[in-house]
Amino acid sequence: MRVLVTGAAGFIGSHYVRTMLSGGFAGFADAEVTVYDKLTYAGNLDNLASVAGSPRYHFVQGDICDAAQLAEVLPGHDIVVNFAAESHVDRSIFGAAEFVVTNVLGAQTLFDACVKAAVDRVVHVSTDEVYGTIPEGSWTEAHILEPNSPYSASKAGADLLARAYAGTYGLNISVTRCTNNYGPYQFPEKVVPLFVTNLIDGKKVPLYGDGMNIRDWLHVDDHCRGIQLVVEKGAPGEFYNIGGGLELTNKELTQKLLDACGADWSSVEYVEDRKNHDRRYSLDDAKLRAMGYAPGTTFDDGLAQTVQWYRDNESWWRPLKDKAALAK
Repeated sequence: MRVLVTGAAGFIGSHYVRTMLSGGFAGFADAEVTVYDKLTYAGNLDNLASVAGSPRYHFVQGDICDAAQLAEVLPGHDIVVNFAAESHVDRSIFGAAEFVVTNVLGAQTLFDACVKAAVDRVVHVSTDEVYGTIPEGSWTEAHILEPNSPYSASKAGADLLARAYAGTYGLNISVTRCTNNYGPYQFPEKVVPLFVTNLIDGKKVPLYGDGMNIRDWLHVDDHCRGIQLVVEKGAPGEFYNIGGGLELTNKELTQKLLDACGADWSSVEYVEDRKNHDRRYSLDDAKLRAMGYAPGTTFDDGLAQTVQWYRDNESWWRPLKDKAALAK
């Protein structure tokens, strides 16, 4: 079995590949994995160093917008899992074009290449942000899409293209929509690693608005196991929510991070709220749970492990913080 994973040098994709190549997915112990990644600022081959020596690992530097390269690489692969995306909301607000190019045109180019290469199975990784914001209750997969940022709008566009490719071309593609992820190897522009690394350095952490925006939190390992379940059991043209089951306000998350890092509220700096900031996300993932999914990492345990990982791996994140500052 051959699996091509796009965007696999990033945070979530690299975790998926490390898990597969270390035998973490039953039935895939002999799978060959091709990592296909453009290596943008958030792509880092160090994320894959622990498995790069495997004879089942192959790396191709490539862009999902490059139809000619995909036509060369894709044939012979049985499964494609698409993690490739521009994903930082703040960056999308200040520069939407590259999000549309990668997340919409890139996804369409990839789906088209999968049809032409007769790939047996495709899973496209999306986000709960396509639903917008919900004051109470939780979204099922049937909820209307109401994205509120260029990032989430571009992801919604790709989701609809996936549905169209399933219906129009018979592509065996499913879409996953996850809530906020955290864990090791996350690029330090995102809230958990940003706050942890700032606090390690004795710097302030920026809290948007009144800090009362609510997010559900999911450990990256649980997310990847949910994706794998969809790879194996998902239906063509179907969508699957993947939740963590713990909703926190940003203030509550900040308190947990302060406690974990031995800091207090004097380290917090309230900053102007993000434009059109979604107030609350909440996923109903009963559909996937009925297939056997359940988160295995409690938030407190996962957060403690994540904070310790960043303490132990300063050589990994410090160059990236400098890189992130230069990329803004």
